[in-house]
Amino acid sequence: MPRHEMRHEIRPGRLVAGLSVLAAAAAYGGDAAGSWHTPWYAVFPVVFGGLFLAMWVAAADYLIRRYILRRRPAIAESSENTGAPASTSGSHAIR
Repeated sequence: MPRHEMRHEIRPGRLVAGLSVLAAAAAYGGDAAGSWHTPWYAVFPVVFGGLFLAMWVAAADYLIRRYILRRRPAIAESSENTGAPASTSGSHAIR
């Protein structure tokens, strides 16, 4: 397998969602360890704010992949004109 091929696509929306849940777990973990006090309601803005941010990141990722990255090969292929004209190649040559 070539080195530049990835096994899966990167999904930044899932990364943001996971980090927000991990931050909530760290807040409760610090409270359980006695390092600080975390009120029970403090985790809701962290989780829901992270999910809201993950939604926007995933939407931006989708739009970039769909409309910007996928159009580049099509534009590059349409502008290349390296082949011989059809009238001078093979059995279709003009007599």
